[in-house]
Amino acid sequence: MIDRVSCFVMSGGVGSRLWPLSREDNPKQFHDLSGDGSMLAQTVRRLRSRCGGEAPVYLIGAARNAERIRVGLAGIDLSGGRVLFEPIARNTAAAVAIATLETIETSEDGIVLVVPSDHAISTDEQFWETIEKGVPAAKAGSIVVFGVQPIRAEVGYGYIESAALEQSEVRKVLRFVEKPDIEAVERYVAAGSFHWNTGIFLFRASAMRDAFMLHRPEIWDGAKMALKSASTDSSATYLPQEVYSTIPSISIDYAIMEKINDIALVPATFQWSDLGSWQSLLDVGSTDESGNVVIGDVVAIDCHNSYLCSRGRLLSAVGLNNVAVVSTADATFVAPVAESQNVRRVVERLEQWGRLETRITPAHNHVLLPGSWRGRVAHWLFDETLPLWSSVGVDHQYGGFHEALTLNGKPLVKPKRMRTMARQVYAFSVAKLRGWDGPADRLIENGIKFMKSGRTSRGGWARTLNVDGSVADPCEDAYDHACVLLALAYAYQAQSPDTLRLGEETMAFIDAHLEDGRLNGFLETSDGAGLRRSNPHMHLLEAFLAWFTATGDRKYLRYAARIVDLFRTHFFDPSSWTLGEYFDDAWNPADGGQGQWTEPGHHFEWASLLVEFSTKTGQSDLIPYARKLYASAIANGLNRSTGLAYGAVSRSAYPLDLTSRSWPQAEAVKAAIALEGSGGPDLKPEIEARVARLFRWHIDPAPTGLWIDRIDEKGRAMATETPASIFYHLVTALMQYLDKTEGAVIRLLPTSLDRPGPSQDQLMLDQALRDSA
Repeated sequence: MIDRVSCFVMSGGVGSRLWPLSREDNPKQFHDLSGDGSMLAQTVRRLRSRCGGEAPVYLIGAARNAERIRVGLAGIDLSGGRVLFEPIARNTAAAVAIATLETIETSEDGIVLVVPSDHAISTDEQFWETIEKGVPAAKAGSIVVFGVQPIRAEVGYGYIESAALEQSEVRKVLRFVEKPDIEAVERYVAAGSFHWNTGIFLFRASAMRDAFMLHRPEIWDGAKMALKSASTDSSATYLPQEVYSTIPSISIDYAIMEKINDIALVPATFQWSDLGSWQSLLDVGSTDESGNVVIGDVVAIDCHNSYLCSRGRLLSAVGLNNVAVVSTADATFVAPVAESQNVRRVVERLEQWGRLETRITPAHNHVLLPGSWRGRVAHWLFDETLPLWSSVGVDHQYGGFHEALTLNGKPLVKPKRMRTMARQVYAFSVAKLRGWDGPADRLIENGIKFMKSGRTSRGGWARTLNVDGSVADPCEDAYDHACVLLALAYAYQAQSPDTLRLGEETMAFIDAHLEDGRLNGFLETSDGAGLRRSNPHMHLLEAFLAWFTATGDRKYLRYAARIVDLFRTHFFDPSSWTLGEYFDDAWNPADGGQGQWTEPGHHFEWASLLVEFSTKTGQSDLIPYARKLYASAIANGLNRSTGLAYGAVSRSAYPLDLTSRSWPQAEAVKAAIALEGSGGPDLKPEIEARVARLFRWHIDPAPTGLWIDRIDEKGRAMATETPASIFYHLVTALMQYLDKTEGAVIRLLPTSLDRPGPSQDQLMLDQALRDSA
C-alpha cells in the first residue's frame, strides 16, 4: 500500500530578488514566469500529479494575499486539502508546526511534505520519483531533505554537506551552510559532497512534533493554540492574529534542523531553481538561437545570452551580451546577468528613499489620460452634490446642518456633532474659494452661528449638540477642536466676519486646556482621560497648516512642527512603514490589538499633510515618509477585488476591518495628488484610477448628490444613510483634482438631465426608496 503524503505549500513570502517584477503587493509566486501559469499554480498542480498514492494539498499563505490565492487556485482540486491563512508572517518554523498539527489532526501520524510555492522544477514525474525515495527514511523517523548537485558556484543558495550510507540512495546530513561566501562555495562544489538546499522537507508528523517539543516547545504550543482557535468558512481557515502573533518568528532551519541529528538527504533527480535572480530565469527559460530569453514586446539585435523582459512598452536592445534587462510600466532594471542578484542593493536604496516602486505594482487598467474624470467630477460637485447639501442638508428650523440624509435625500433627525457642523462650514468655504456661485456666505454664517451655541464656559466647544442647539455632550475633545479650528481658518479666508477672533480664542483654549503640560502632544479631552491617539494630532496639524496659510503667522508652523516630531518619533513605524493609531500616556503602542491597529485612510491623510508641511518649511526629508505611508496603504491596505481601502489592517497587513468607506478613497486621491511631482513614479494615472474607483463604488451607484458610504468586502453596499461628516472629504479631494488637472483636454459629459445612466438594479433601488419615503 502506498503511503498517504499530506502536501503543504508555503506561500507567505514577499521577496524582492526579482524586482521590479516581484514586489510586496505582488510577490514572485503569483507571477507567470514560464507561460504555464503562476508559480503557485504550477506547484499545486505538481503535487496533485502523484500517481497511485493519496496526496491532499494544503496551502499556508498570507491573509493579505487571500484574494490572489483564491484567484490563482480557482478550478484546482486540492484533493481533500484546504487553505490556511496566516494573519502575520512568522517565518517557516510556525508554518511547519501548523502543517504537522494539521496532519496529526487529519491522518494521525502521517507523512508530511512541505514545499515552497515559487521554485522551478524540471518535471512532475522526476519530482515525485525523488520524493518517493525519501518516504522509507521518513517513515523510519528521519527528517528528509532534498539536495541538488551544484552545477556552478552559486552564493545565493544554502548548502548541505552529506555522507553516503551503505547500500542506500539516501545520505546522512552532516551540516547545513546558509549562503556561504564565494571562496567557500568554490570549495564545496569541488568537494562533491555538498548539495544545494531545495528547502523541501519530508517527515513523519510525530518526528517533527517531538523535535518541536524538545527544542522549541513555545512554537509548538503557540501553533497548537492558533489552530485550535482558528475560524473556518467555505473557502479557508483563518488563524487568529492575537494568538499567532505570539509565536516566535524564526526559520525551521534555525529552530529545528540545526539542533537535530537524524536528518537524511535524498539527491534530486530533477533540475531545480529557486528563481531567485534573473540569472536563474535565464538558466531555466526557453531561449532563442542566440541563447536569449525574450519575454514581451522586445526587439533584440546582435544580443546573446541575455534575459530581456518587457511588461508593457517596447524594449529594444542592440549588442548586449550576458545582460539582464527587465522593464515594467514604472521601472527598468539593467545589470550583467552575473550581477543580477545585486538587485537587492537597488531595492535597499529605493526603500531608504521611500520610493513607491518597491512595494506597489502599477495596475494594467489605469487610465492614462490626465483629467479624464474632470467633466464628471465638476458635474457631480457643482450640479449635484453642492446644490443638494446646500438646501436639503441645511436645518432651516433650528440652524446648522443635518447630521445625515437618507438614501432618498430626506434629513435624519439626530444629535449634531460639532465636528460635522465645522466640516460643513469648511466644505462650503472651500467651494466659495474655488468660485462656486451658490449661497456660500449664508451657509457659512448659518453654520458658525449654530456652532456658537455649543461654546463652553471656558471658551471651548462642546462635542455634541441636540437638534435645537442645546448641548448634549459638553466634553471638550481635541478632535472636535481641530475640526473647528480648520473650519474657522477657511471661513476666514472666505472673508467670513469674526472668524479670526474665534480662531484665536480656540487656539487659546487649546493652549490652556488641551496641550499636554509635558509638551508631549495634545490630550484627547480637557480632562486628559483615555488612550492617546494619533488621529486628533493629524487633524490639529491640518488646522495649524490652514491657519498659517490664512495668516502667514509662523507660530502655527511651530505648533505643526511639534506634531510632526511626534510623528517621526512615535507614530510612524519605520520597519513596517505603518502609522500607529492608539498609544499609552508615554506614546508606546497600546496593549493588545489596539497597538497593532492601522488605518489606510489615515496613511493617505498624513501623506498629504507631510508633503504640505515639507513645502511650507523646506523639510524635504519628510517626502520619503509620505511616500512610505502611501506605499504601505496601497500595498497592504486594499481589498484586491474592489481596489478600495479597507477600514483597518494590522501592522503586518492582516485585514481588521473589511468595510471600505468613502472617505479613505477620497483621501487616496489627495495623497496621490500631493505626491505627484515630488519624485518617484508618474502618479497621474494613479490619480485617475483613484477617482475612478471612488465614483465606481461610492458615487455613481448612489442617488443624485449622495454617495454610498460603506461597501463590504465583496463590493456590496452596506449604507442606509449618507453622513454629512464625509462631505468635506469628497469636496476637498475632488476640488484638488480639478485644480491638479486644470487645462487638461477632456471629453464633455452630458448635462444633468443626461447623467451617466445607472444600472437597472440602481433604478429599481431608487424607485423602492422613493416608494418607502
